[in-house]
Amino acid sequence: MLNIVLFGPPGAGKGTQSENIIQKYQLTHISTGDLFRKHLSEGTELGKLAQKYMNEGNLVPDDVVIGMVDDKINQTTNSKGFIFDGFPRTVAQAEALDVVLEKKGTPIKGMIALFVEDEELIKRIEHRGKTSGRADDQDIEKIHNRINVYKNETLPVMDYYQKQGKLHEIRGLGTVEEIFERIATAIDTL
Repeated sequence: MLNIVLFGPPGAGKGTQSENIIQKYQLTHISTGDLFRKHLSEGTELGKLAQKYMNEGNLVPDDVVIGMVDDKINQTTNSKGFIFDGFPRTVAQAEALDVVLEKKGTPIKGMIALFVEDEELIKRIEHRGKTSGRADDQDIEKIHNRINVYKNETLPVMDYYQKQGKLHEIRGLGTVEEIFERIATAIDTL
């Protein structure tokens, strides 16, 4: 199976490129945001547990998030692999994901990390805010905070995969097609 972590800061183009990757390689998309919404709306045990933490104003613990990811993997049949979008966000989550996938005999093959300079990220996010109506994409202070949170809290995940020899850095500038061509070249070497 082809299991890929798609990685990058807010505004790097992960959403756009994940659609291209899914289409070309016929992978199953796993987004923790989608999983949270599914479990909450269905009232599953994991959803109820996550809701309890959120109601208390706390982050949902890694074991609950991993439980949702594991559940999604177990429910998926006939997939050629998975693309993990926006997950893992911490080294602890990356280690837990490795354990889950190793038990299934299908490890992460590579991390595709999109790199875009901060100035370009800010321009893209502000543009997206104007077209999507997302409030968090229209507030420059929130945009800067999201980029800083990424650098301070999420970026160490890249080092985790680099130490395993699984990191593939992709320059995220150019047309959507040019960027996807760089991504596909990297994926084809996995």
